[in-house]
Amino acid sequence: MEIESFRALLTEQGQALLAELRGFTAGEELALATRLRREFDAELVRAAFEQARLRERAEAKFGADARSMYFTQNGVEQATRRSVAQWRAGRFAALGVKRLADLCCGIGGDAVALARAGIAVLAVDRDELTCEVAAANAAALGVSELVEVRRADVADVDTAGFDAVFTDPARRTSRGRVFDPEAYSPPLSWAVEAARRAPFGALKVAPGIPHELVPEGAEAEWVSDRGEVKEAVLWFGTAAAEPYRATLLPGDHSLAGGALPDPPAGAVGRYLYEPDGAVIRGRMVAEVARSVNGRLIDPMIAYVTSDELLPTPYAHAYELTDVLPYQVKKLKALLKERRVGTVVIKKRGMAITPEELRRQLKPSGPNGVTVILSRTPDGPVMMLGQPVGRAM
Repeated sequence: MEIESFRALLTEQGQALLAELRGFTAGEELALATRLRREFDAELVRAAFEQARLRERAEAKFGADARSMYFTQNGVEQATRRSVAQWRAGRFAALGVKRLADLCCGIGGDAVALARAGIAVLAVDRDELTCEVAAANAAALGVSELVEVRRADVADVDTAGFDAVFTDPARRTSRGRVFDPEAYSPPLSWAVEAARRAPFGALKVAPGIPHELVPEGAEAEWVSDRGEVKEAVLWFGTAAAEPYRATLLPGDHSLAGGALPDPPAGAVGRYLYEPDGAVIRGRMVAEVARSVNGRLIDPMIAYVTSDELLPTPYAHAYELTDVLPYQVKKLKALLKERRVGTVVIKKRGMAITPEELRRQLKPSGPNGVTVILSRTPDGPVMMLGQPVGRAM
């Protein structure tokens, strides 16, 4: 989107046009566009349709807020989802932060969440269009009095006097995703120094960051939303007693740990626990195993087993009915005998894909089962059972 087209959307005409497009369906687009071009400039109509589509896509991240927000293509893809931004803003507020510099602010998702938590924000980005979108979002969501948007290179911003610095470096280029943290923009080393200069700091990184790259003294937090790991954040100044944290949303369950030794491996018991991805990324499977009096089924596999069903929000529990050596022929016969047509397949440490196995099984019938495949010290096994859910 060109900046002139975006500015046109903020005019009285642009707002009227966006209101016309609220809730339109794909089947209506051609007729609606034809009619609107008789009343409005063709470029404005094009920009409005683009914005309406972006708002629809953004609802998965921003919920009802997306209907009044503004987006760019990159902004929809890279912005922090609302639930995660709210959690982070809450952590900053709990630390007593009143003024924060949001470096590489993007379209302002984090800035809005921080302002809603009562924090005054300086939101900085070097892209002119992105800055205007961020300012428009702060205004649309009623927090512009707490959000100052500044177009600048983050390296030129003096953060002295701020209680905290939050940096979300660009991790994509025109050629795709960047995996080397020093190739972030700005680089990881620069962002770490910026975070250390303030009483508190946070730095967003890729969830797959190697643990050896976590700076000394930082608290590394992995955040998942509805079971999907969304991001990792390096925190500075929190004086955390444990090096790692796994946070599960919704529900604000947050587990600190990372210092326990790996639990022993043993025979599969009555229950199998599948830790959340944030727990696995944060190397806190041992904490989950301890909480359910459990053990690993293999030293290198993140499945925990126990003879007890104990409450934990940090893992999905399954009650097992069968634990057998892995054989496709035997599994197919069992499913046929039990008239199973719905099969949820999970696997770790096995080469076969769930899709490939499902094609071989050809399940049919009214019943359902979860099939969990895993490597163990005694060879690959197949475990059949039913989910118990997350005992809260």
